[in-house]
Formats: sequence, C-alpha cells, structure tokens
Amino acid sequence: MKTPVAHAVVLAIGLAFSVGAMAQGMTKVQYETARTGVSAELKLARAACDSFSANAKDLCLAEASGKEKVATAELNARFAPSEAASYKVRLARADADYVLAREKCDDLAGHVKDVCVKETKAKAVTAKANAKVHMKTAVAHDAAFEKTNKAQIVADGKAVAAQNKADAISAGARIDAAREKNAATHAVAKEKCDALAGDAKGNCVKDATARSSKP
Repeated sequence: MKTPVAHAVVLAIGLAFSVGAMAQGMTKVQYETARTGVSAELKLARAACDSFSANAKDLCLAEASGKEKVATAELNARFAPSEAASYKVRLARADADYVLAREKCDDLAGHVKDVCVKETKAKAVTAKANAKVHMKTAVAHDAAFEKTNKAQIVADGKAVAAQNKADAISAGARIDAAREKNAATHAVAKEKCDALAGDAKGNCVKDATARSSKP
C-alpha cells in the first residue's frame, strides 16, 4: 500500500515518465513547454505536501523536489544528448535518493540515527562514484573509437595504443571509485563502533580498519 507521502507526490512521479515521452525529437519550443510543465507539476506536488506536518512534510517535499530535479536532468539529456548530460542525470538521481534517505534518518535518534546518516552518505558516494566511472569509461572509449578509425588508415599500432589508453583511463576511474566507496564504508563501520566501549570498541575499530584496507 502506498504511503500518504507517495500519494502526495504522485504527480511528480508521473512527470519522470511523461517528460521522457515528450522529449523524443523535441524542438526548442517543445523543450521549453516541457520545462514549464516540470515546474507546474512541482508546484502541485509541493501544495499536496501542505496536508502533512513535521518530518512527514519534509519527506514529501524532499521527494517532490528530487523528482523535479531528476526530470529536469533527463529532459536536458534528451534535448541535448551527451555523456556529460547522462552523467548529470545519474548525479541528480543520487542526490535525490540521498536527500530523501537523509530525511528518513531524522525519524531516528541517537546512535541509530548517526549510523543511518553514515550509511546514507556511503550509498550516495557509491552511486556518484559509479556514475563517474560510467562517464569516464564511455568518454574514453568514444575517443578510442575515433582514433581507431583514423589508425586503420595507417597500420602503425595507433588503434591498439588508443584502446589501451582507454582501458587505462577506465581502470584508473574504477580504482578511484573503489577508494571512495571504501572510505565511505569504513566511516559507517567506525560509526557503528561508537556504540561500544573499552576493548570491544578498540577491537571493533581495528576490524573495521583491517576490512577497509583490503582491496
């Protein structure tokens, strides 16, 4: 069963799909019309949130705002497709998920809330790191494809070199992403250790550090 918050943002949820249909092969006028629609739907969704109070209202507003930002990013990506635009869509989704999850943590208290916040941040870091890897890999291989076509004219190994360079960039991006994810996961583990004391806490921290140091 849907929650009241989900009902309140149903227009914004539907917007994420309607924008996709409108954006296929759209003209500048259609694009501007779609943007106006996004803004209008956001106002309706926010107005629906007024029937709630306290954190329930905050959750409703966070979800409505997140849907609007994702819909806008998707609209821009379809109007002017590029790897950078697709990357912004992934970032918008990660940010929307983070803000909503962070609001949910406010319903908790004490150490449980602290862990919730850390885990929420770790998920956001992971999502953004994955988005960065996807973009860098796509851009690198696009460049490699162009160089490969040119290299075929003169069989001097440029095609292989270009592909190797693309693979190296992709590998580097994955290593960077792994480090970011590892740091976020380590932060969550250490936060959980704060609920302990004495030797138990010390051993917990050591274990968390040891796990985070593994590749």
